[in-house]
Amino acid sequence: MSAALNRLKFAWLEVTGLCNEFCDHCYADSSPTGTHGTMTTQDWTGTIDQLAEIGAEDVSFIGGEPTLHPHLRELITYTHAAGLGIEVFSNLTHIREPLWETFKTCGVKLATSYYSDSAADHDTVTRLRGSHKKTRANIAKALSLGIPLRGGVVAVNQGQRVKEAAQDLVALGVETVGGDRTRAFGRASRGAAPMIADLCGHCAHEKCAIGPTGDVWPCVLGRFLALGNVLRTPLADIWGGAQMEQVADEITAVHGDGAQSCTPPQFLPMCGPCQPCVPTLGFCDPREAEAVAQTATIGTPA
Repeated sequence: MSAALNRLKFAWLEVTGLCNEFCDHCYADSSPTGTHGTMTTQDWTGTIDQLAEIGAEDVSFIGGEPTLHPHLRELITYTHAAGLGIEVFSNLTHIREPLWETFKTCGVKLATSYYSDSAADHDTVTRLRGSHKKTRANIAKALSLGIPLRGGVVAVNQGQRVKEAAQDLVALGVETVGGDRTRAFGRASRGAAPMIADLCGHCAHEKCAIGPTGDVWPCVLGRFLALGNVLRTPLADIWGGAQMEQVADEITAVHGDGAQSCTPPQFLPMCGPCQPCVPTLGFCDPREAEAVAQTATIGTPA
């Protein structure tokens, strides 16, 4: 699909592979041993300029844990000045006071993963003791400051209480709660080769992801499908270029054209929750969901 018919509206900016958590299912394979990659602050601001020039509307800073990047406040401020909407997808365990001020000043939206209402279950997934307490407290703080926040619940372990996790988020005041199954990328693949079939199929449709070494991917999960690199090629040439056309054709061959109608809200703020798309179902695939009773929803606790 040409760039004219498929305008780039949204980009994930994966500014670091460093994370203070070590989740078994991490699609990015980030960890406490990760790095900020080779993209300098100047490289990122140049990329943000390119996104604004080609008409993008929103970005999401991700990682790793983006709040561990030493220049995240500078990048947020620069992005805001460029006129782009901003989300930060964080585990919310490492938010210093100056960063809260930047969030408010720049109209930042937040997103976080929340694995259980049980601290023990949540911390088992993150492998970081005390992470549940910090994440839950900062969810409440963000909402008290009037900062919009969406939550995602990924089913990782048996008996994880994902339904209760969703209910707990709603009880806290989180209005948008998405769910997804674990997908076989990064550490969750257990060494298996990544497959296009395990993507949602919405990749490279109005969106891309840019990694800490400048690689451009069709989405955060599709990092094995390189479109180019912003350190070598202008983003305007990558988007709609020959390599992107080839990757898009490969995705369509597996998922078909209709796959672009749905994507997990766990990962994409530009899309609202598709129904039924809830942790109790254990997946986020509308083709599978057709066989499930359409009354399933995320509701407030009784």
